[in-house]
Amino acid sequence: MKILTPWKIAEITNGKFIGSESERNIPITGAVRDNRDVKPGNLFVCVRGARVDGHTFANSAFDNGAACSLAEQSIPDPKGPYVIVNSTLDAIKIIAGYYRSHFDIPVIGITGSVGKTTAKEIIATVLGTKLNVLKTEMNMNNELGVPLMLLSLDKRHEAAVIEMGISDFGEMGRLAEMVRPDIFIMTKIGYAHIEELGDLQGVLRAKTEAFAYMKADGIAVLNGDDDLLLGYEPGMRKIIFGLGEHNDIRAVNIQTKGVEAVTLDIVSDKGRFSATIPAYGSHLAELAPAAAMVGQLLGLTGEEICRGFLSFGAVDGRSNVTNPLGITLIDDCYNANPNSVKAALKSISELKGRRVAILGDMLNLSEISEQMHREIGEFAAQCGVDILACHGEDARFIYDGYKSAGGVIGRHYQHMSELIEDIPLIIKKGDAVLVKASRGMHFEKLLPVISRLK
Repeated sequence: MKILTPWKIAEITNGKFIGSESERNIPITGAVRDNRDVKPGNLFVCVRGARVDGHTFANSAFDNGAACSLAEQSIPDPKGPYVIVNSTLDAIKIIAGYYRSHFDIPVIGITGSVGKTTAKEIIATVLGTKLNVLKTEMNMNNELGVPLMLLSLDKRHEAAVIEMGISDFGEMGRLAEMVRPDIFIMTKIGYAHIEELGDLQGVLRAKTEAFAYMKADGIAVLNGDDDLLLGYEPGMRKIIFGLGEHNDIRAVNIQTKGVEAVTLDIVSDKGRFSATIPAYGSHLAELAPAAAMVGQLLGLTGEEICRGFLSFGAVDGRSNVTNPLGITLIDDCYNANPNSVKAALKSISELKGRRVAILGDMLNLSEISEQMHREIGEFAAQCGVDILACHGEDARFIYDGYKSAGGVIGRHYQHMSELIEDIPLIIKKGDAVLVKASRGMHFEKLLPVISRLK
């Protein structure tokens, strides 16, 4: 299926083709921004970063098999054809939208302030029992990653599950204009990117921009346990999921089996079936109904959906559990906001043994930061956290909230080095240890320290 060529890219982006006559119609498959990731036939997108300019790697990309480059300037002594555009970041979105329009397969878009990556993984895993599914890789959920993922579609794919992350107004509209989701999942409206979006109503307004780019027969699958989503009318068929009895599809009879699994029953108008998800975290029960509903919408049976749940595995950095030397270590330090931290604390509260929470700043909360951090500390005490260790400027309010709510053993560390030094004194064999903070706090540095404890 030859959809993209250098000449077609120049045409749809109003760019300037540079190359020979014979290079105009070279077929292009896929796109990358890193010359080390180039596969034969790829489009290499030259992106100017803060430290590196992709234009300097264009010829290296050609050496690795790139069919064409997308650039904002002339490439000296080019080893292949390229197209000059005003902005490669704007152009790649145009290209991705054009390319996606040639695929008549169900495309599922996923967003939310918490749980969207896990939802993406569990939905893709469920659908994968019957369909060949393209899913968002790693953290490619933004205005550069999403078009690169869409350009990974090929004739083998029977469905696509695309994670869509935003931090400001207008971004979701630009993503949805490319993705054109047939089914749009919203996991929860929470306190993420409040600095840019203002308040929860702003978060809702920003994330629901997607509905303007869906067809009239599109389907909104929204978390019915979230009051804002429950009351929101998307202007199309709406299905609500969650734990409450009012939901169209819900999880009941939820039981956590330590860090090994979560068992539950899925209930909808199609009946009831039991399922096991072999991963850690009670939050999985909140997302399972959404995955089951998408499966039902695409024709999967209850047996196929259950088989998908059984194939699910944890995502690195998101409630990923290891057991170094008898310690249950929960690596959840990919990112953090008030909703995700509370979900992580709720999950650890269900484990046996001493519960240790090592928490850091939740960034970008603006003027509500102190209040939100205090609430996390209070919630940690309510969840029965036995030992709390905090690091970060605003994390001191987590400590304050923890102590005010009756937390027993806790300390706020001014410096990361002090926390690292104390880890052997804090943690002992048999403990369940949660490590969570915003990505900018670099709490992943603590994981090898904990893993090496004797």
